[in-house]
Amino acid sequence: MDKQKQAYTNTIIAVLLWSTVASAFKISLHYLDFLQLLFYASIVSIMFLFATLLIQNKLYLLKSYSQKDYLYSALLGFFNPFLYYIILFKAYSLLPAQEAQPLNYTWPIMLVLLSIPLLGQKVRLKSFFAIGISFLGVLTISTQGNILGFRFTNFGGALLALGSAVIWALFWIYNTRDRRDDIAKLLLNFIFGFIYLLIVLLFFSKITIPDIKGLLGATYVGLFEMGITFVLWSKALKLSKTTAKISNFIYLVPFLSLIAIHFFVGETILFSTIIGLIFIIIGIVLQQHRSLA
Repeated sequence: MDKQKQAYTNTIIAVLLWSTVASAFKISLHYLDFLQLLFYASIVSIMFLFATLLIQNKLYLLKSYSQKDYLYSALLGFFNPFLYYIILFKAYSLLPAQEAQPLNYTWPIMLVLLSIPLLGQKVRLKSFFAIGISFLGVLTISTQGNILGFRFTNFGGALLALGSAVIWALFWIYNTRDRRDDIAKLLLNFIFGFIYLLIVLLFFSKITIPDIKGLLGATYVGLFEMGITFVLWSKALKLSKTTAKISNFIYLVPFLSLIAIHFFVGETILFSTIIGLIFIIIGIVLQQHRSLA
């Protein structure tokens, strides 16, 4: 199998796995609170990432990094996994999965908006039009189609889901400046994030041994949201001739997620959710198009 075919294979597997995690979040939160879910999922992710570095004979990288590198990991770990997943899991605890997932998926739009003050990038008027289309989708989903009535199903939950998109966009901006090995730096992020999480957990929740369903849910999230899929996607990017050849596959994730949410969580997917998601994706595609850059 040539490298491009390997890239496609890794990408498809990653997309299929990512499409199930919204359902896994919602199901797992029946057995664990959002802090406990992140606690156990982080342990699983740290173990997997450590094992991956060990197999790749890259553990030596952890000793090669400077104090400045570790301080940068401490900063990035605060954004992801600590703050990002706390906000995201709390949003999932308040909203139907079919609402939380598409709202979180607005992070590419948040990235464009944040690039203006943080990176000094200029955004053309057409890009703002595209962003407006995406936010029309946000309103459609959040109000279940009752845009004129402006009645949100859960305003706080919607803000949290959108807030998670902002945090992920911030993380992405600062992470792209970090040229260290992808898996090594993610492991350090999770170690620092776990330290922050442990402190918060002791104050606002408690450490308990979850039942088998909760443990399986946290393990699934730790592996397929935070671990294996990241490795597969990272490998796909390196194998692919260009990023563009595989990046469009990501647009399948929210639509496949709705199918998984319907069958695994049992939610009836609303027509307003589908329409809103289409608006969000159209806006993302338009603003990423070269003619709008």
